[in-house]
Amino acid sequence: MSWEGKTAPDFTLQDQESKEHTLSDYQGQKVLLYFYPRDATPGCTTEAQQFRDRLDELKSQGVQVLGVSRDTVKSHEKFALKESLNFPILADPEEVVVNQYEVLKQKNMYGKQVMSVNRESFLIDEKGVIVRHYGKVKPAEHVQEILDDLT
Repeated sequence: MSWEGKTAPDFTLQDQESKEHTLSDYQGQKVLLYFYPRDATPGCTTEAQQFRDRLDELKSQGVQVLGVSRDTVKSHEKFALKESLNFPILADPEEVVVNQYEVLKQKNMYGKQVMSVNRESFLIDEKGVIVRHYGKVKPAEHVQEILDDLT
């Protein structure tokens, strides 16, 4: 499915501080909604650190970063504290939003079929329309890719 040009599905989730975030509340600014498999794993940590370290550059382009995984608020709290994250990471343990955005995929891990969140991102414009879908994300390069697309 091509996401670009479609209205981003709305949702409400809690962040690492138990604050609720509703996507439609961000209308009027760009949102980079990024999905990742699990807190505190190597690729996910690298990606979160990249967003943390370059958040000012993204904000200067009018972008609000929101991370999403199936981890709990408590797990997010530990991860955000350990990595000094300066943006919301949203808990979706009920798998509502990962299903809305179709990022929950069957993968082969150690010979077993498991359902896991695919590392994907969506750049949403000020009107709530998806202008870019990043289906193949490299954690160490993703922020630069987004910044390149914004300029």
